[in-house]
Amino acid sequence: MLRLGTLIAFSMAALAETPHWAFVAPVRGEVPSTSTPAWVRNPIDTYVLSRLDKEGIAPSAEAPRETLLRRLSLDLIGLPPALDELDVYLSDATPEAYEKQIDRLLASPHFGEKWARWWLDVCGYADSDGYLSDFLRPNAWRYRQWVVDAFNANMPFSEFTIEQLAGDLLPNATVAQRMGTGFLRNTLNNREGGADLEEFRNKQIVARTSMVGTAWLGLTVGCAECHNHKFDPVSQQEFYELYAFFNTSDEVNVDAPLEGEMEKYAPAKAAHDAKRREILAPLQTDIDALQAEWERKMLEAADNPETANATWARQYEVLGLVWGQNYGEGQHEGIQIIRISVNERTQDQKDRLLDYFMGYGSMVNEAKWAELKLNDVQKQLAELAKALPPLSRAPAMAESYQRRATHIHKRGDFRAKGDEVQPKTPAIAPALNVDHAATRLDLAQWLVRRDNPLTARVIVNRIWHELFGRGLVVTTEDFGTRGTPPSHPELLDWLAIEFMDSGWDMKQLMKVIMLSSTYRQSSHRRPELNERDPNNELLARQSRNRLSAELVRDNALAASRLLNAKIGGPSVRPQQPDSVSMEGFDNKWIVSEGAEKYRRGLYTFIQRTSPFGQSVTFDLPDTGRPCTRRERSNTPLQALNLLNDPMFVECAQSLAQRVESNSLRRMREGKATSVNESIDFVFRVCLARAPKQEELERLAQYLNDQASIYGTDPNAAAILTKSDGKTVANESIEPAAWTALCSVILNLDEFITRE
Repeated sequence: MLRLGTLIAFSMAALAETPHWAFVAPVRGEVPSTSTPAWVRNPIDTYVLSRLDKEGIAPSAEAPRETLLRRLSLDLIGLPPALDELDVYLSDATPEAYEKQIDRLLASPHFGEKWARWWLDVCGYADSDGYLSDFLRPNAWRYRQWVVDAFNANMPFSEFTIEQLAGDLLPNATVAQRMGTGFLRNTLNNREGGADLEEFRNKQIVARTSMVGTAWLGLTVGCAECHNHKFDPVSQQEFYELYAFFNTSDEVNVDAPLEGEMEKYAPAKAAHDAKRREILAPLQTDIDALQAEWERKMLEAADNPETANATWARQYEVLGLVWGQNYGEGQHEGIQIIRISVNERTQDQKDRLLDYFMGYGSMVNEAKWAELKLNDVQKQLAELAKALPPLSRAPAMAESYQRRATHIHKRGDFRAKGDEVQPKTPAIAPALNVDHAATRLDLAQWLVRRDNPLTARVIVNRIWHELFGRGLVVTTEDFGTRGTPPSHPELLDWLAIEFMDSGWDMKQLMKVIMLSSTYRQSSHRRPELNERDPNNELLARQSRNRLSAELVRDNALAASRLLNAKIGGPSVRPQQPDSVSMEGFDNKWIVSEGAEKYRRGLYTFIQRTSPFGQSVTFDLPDTGRPCTRRERSNTPLQALNLLNDPMFVECAQSLAQRVESNSLRRMREGKATSVNESIDFVFRVCLARAPKQEELERLAQYLNDQASIYGTDPNAAAILTKSDGKTVANESIEPAAWTALCSVILNLDEFITRE
């Protein structure tokens, strides 16, 4: 028998002779002929139908118009169509009616919210650090909003790439461009006491390197951290050459004022600075001398670990750890500032480092500290700072002031340094070829070069996965030799080239896909294909996809009119059992007040050690690593959640009140409303279609049964409708019955599924 090593060597040799399909640049092939040209609306259909012809299979019929509008709405903005939108579409008999709906939804500000969540999965966005202490990240949401805005503005994916990996390196970079680099700030971070700063800095860079490999290259480059990749042509040296692009960068927080902040901050800051100088002036010379000695001792200990004074070495580490806690995440920002000569520091850097020194620097000379009464001075400065209006900051990246050398880590151990390497791109694509030390900007531009064989394919495949529930390459995260080959390789290449030719226009790509007959097919399973094509690889129909965790909740809130549709802002905490937060270490889940707790799921606070329980039940991915395709499970916990979670009960109550309001409105208009008409109303609100006759009959009977049950227990009816059981119990019977019926509809598989 051949040994595993021999088999791997053999496969690698074969790969060298015959390049893997994904490592060859896509080409626009000749469009094939088909049996039914009338079905073809664009080249997508030609490629799909050609494959179906070879298999002797006909495509499915087009889905009903109501289904198509709900499908478009859920896929593009993640919300169900409103009744007036449904009525307008169904009454529009023009040939352009369907395309007009696509354009309307692409222009919606909710488009950015829906597709931001798709991208945030890739970078593992969260509002806390991870690890045991799981410190909070109060500014993380600024990157999330950057993504929402980028999608709404239809930022070309090439620019989207460059600003996230290297926005800070662009000429005259704007605050918004620098904020894009918040993408790289989503890795886990350990600010616990006793944490080794260098160890966890290296862990972050390993994670960033792997994340870029997954997000843009669709490769498991992280497998080469400790040794050469066992299956793909990525060596350990190439991993660390890619790693080197990020090793010279540091976490920083940049001033990113929100609307209206600067108008209040600027004049107050001038007065603040004048008062600050007044407080410090009498002692400035002594303070400068103490701070200089404090910095010298820390740097001496940090740079000479073998002979370092343990106390000062620890003080240096604490500067990194506590700085992040005090200033909101930038863990290494403080220790980078002390490596800049005093004359080259910005005034902001000087002020912030001095503030830190005044709080933690007494050990440099305790007697002198006491003599100068610097504790009192520190308190004065702290009180003065409290009066300063807030100026928001955002997480970003910046090049290090001292360029670090990058070495191969033997067996992945950052302490075991091998050969030094320079930033360089993997050989799976054409070389970078720059005449200077390569930077993150060079890497970002290389990723979106036309001759890069991977990026365009990887992104269009992930968009296809989002719109069909299955990628043309099923392993959206792995285009390597261990991934699945594409079901329609010529179509994948056509889409990739079309994407690049459009100027990396994501909205245009989605529109082309949605205009195809392939996308418009019915999702009904066809018995004759159950065994032949159970996973719908051939695309003989559309897919039925259960909504993501966030959209399950969003749609219930939208149908019940509880949804707070405000866009942007900090994360919120909806109601959930206290036991969920207790799963983490010292986590506190303080429920947001008023309408804030009804925000879209995109804005729900993600605490890594104890995420929002309902999201976890519906397969929220692990935020500690990139996710390019969510799992879709079907568990009893999901059914119990939909039926019993207080939020879903509240949605049923509010939906029942909406039914009553609709009936009252019709009465004011002189129109009587029957039970069947009210059931029809609920169906159209929740499912965007009218109920079938048998559904009407069953639900009408269910409504009568519930009224009878609550008639024997009016107190239970009062509880369900939040009424005062002592005074209006009998009046709660009908509302309770309607609440029960609305709960049934919100629990339907069809409600939580995109048909």
